Amino acid sequence: MAEFIGKTVDEAVENGLKALGASKEDVVIKVLEEPVKGFLGIGAKPAKVEVCVKPSDGQRAVDFLKGLFDLMDVNAKCNVSSEEEKIIIDVITDNSSSLIGYRGEVLDAIQNLAGAVANIGRDEYRRVVVDCEGYREKREETLKSLAQKLAAKAVRTGRKVTLEPMNPYERRILHSALSEHPDVKTQSEGKEPNRFVAIIPNNLKPFDKGARRDDRRGQKGGYRGGKGDRRDDRRGSRDSAPRQPRPKTSGFGTFLGNSMKKDNE
Repeated sequence: MAEFIGKTVDEAVENGLKALGASKEDVVIKVLEEPVKGFLGIGAKPAKVEVCVKPSDGQRAVDFLKGLFDLMDVNAKCNVSSEEEKIIIDVITDNSSSLIGYRGEVLDAIQNLAGAVANIGRDEYRRVVVDCEGYREKREETLKSLAQKLAAKAVRTGRKVTLEPMNPYERRILHSALSEHPDVKTQSEGKEPNRFVAIIPNNLKPFDKGARRDDRRGQKGGYRGGKGDRRDDRRGSRDSAPRQPRPKTSGFGTFLGNSMKKDNE
């Protein structure tokens, strides 16, 4: 925000635009004083305007997050690392677990709010990603590794393998990881917020009782069959995403905003 003068209001505005290196569409202009001609040049005053560059979509989201962190009593800094194809906001804090939450639930809620703020007044939606201490990259690698492991299990047993419910973003990672797998296909099943990914082998045993029970019990994950299959069920907990005691959450809407976009069916 800065003040500029000129013989006329237009000249003052032009001086401001040149100084800021901005176009008229990118700034907010406030006329502070109209020019006064005076009498025979005595008492003449130039026009004075205030020119302020509009914050970008990403900066607007960052300003919102700073206020949100203050309300949450969390000491954190955030900045926009990219505003090209999508807006990426990095958050740095001494207590990352408080902002990430159980499997990223709090971080997802924060991301949804930031996305809503960044897209205020826009005709075309821009995706916003909020990351904290590299969590999203680590989580993506974990899910890709898990997808390959469970695909191998599905092929080995000839049975459908289902994962626990995940948000659309994480389901897309699983679909993408196995999109070119020669021996399995994936599909999303169930309804939000309990929608989950099923990994189906090409050598599926369609008339096996265990397979039918698996279809009925898809949301719980795993399946039952013979003794060997029950041993697989017991090992299933080690094949799923890393678990930890689930703390009480604030109930933030993990599946709002960006997360409501349909994942790859």
